[in-house]
Amino acid sequence: MAIFLSKKSYQASNQKEIRFKDLWGSYGVFTTIRLVRKPGKLVLFKSHFNSLVKSLKRYKIYSKNIEKNIKLLIHSNINKNINYDHLLRVALTKKIISISIRKRLKPKKNFQLKIINYKRIDPLTKNLYYKKILKELNKYDPSKIDIALVYKGKILETCTSNILFFKDNEYFSPKNDCYIGNTIKYLKGKIKISFQDIYYKDLKKFEEIMLIGSGKGVTPVKYIKEINWKSKNNFGYKKINKYLNFKSL
Repeated sequence: MAIFLSKKSYQASNQKEIRFKDLWGSYGVFTTIRLVRKPGKLVLFKSHFNSLVKSLKRYKIYSKNIEKNIKLLIHSNINKNINYDHLLRVALTKKIISISIRKRLKPKKNFQLKIINYKRIDPLTKNLYYKKILKELNKYDPSKIDIALVYKGKILETCTSNILFFKDNEYFSPKNDCYIGNTIKYLKGKIKISFQDIYYKDLKKFEEIMLIGSGKGVTPVKYIKEINWKSKNNFGYKKINKYLNFKSL
């Protein structure tokens, strides 16, 4: 269960605080940003913010001064006296801006993937149509398990992260019907990643599987019990983990 440090909502028109609404299931968009250190630093903030603005325009939520107002509200919610290891989420509809800060759950050893047949609604955008995903995630301890989404035989992403595959000293990640997040975009500037369709039937061919995202950082997957897959080594993980030290980004 998420441990929230703060949860606030505001009227988009005048930034007046109102009763908190998480906005899940609404017509709108969101982004989740890693918040670290003291005073708080938002990791890869520029990339996250630019992606959020693109989503606002795509969903026709963008309005005059919205960028300035979002930034002001974000920074007003960050306490300079707290040493953070948290996730800051910004969610927006046409009328409401919601900002929450929750404790980041550190993934545990022997992390597992479950698999369901599902594709996110409008997967190219971080939209708020997440009720199906939240329902599935609530079945498990998120520090131990994430859920991989499979559609028409292809692996897409997990409920929380992008997926990175490793074999024969090469990295691969899905390219279609999934959201390419800001963390993996940063990582592809450091290492070569081949973005291509990854098929469920081929999963056993990979030596390693890793989750990449703001919350997960780089999380190595140990097991996928449904297909009797087990990580063969951690060479690929060690090679890239040095690039995603969030406290120094």
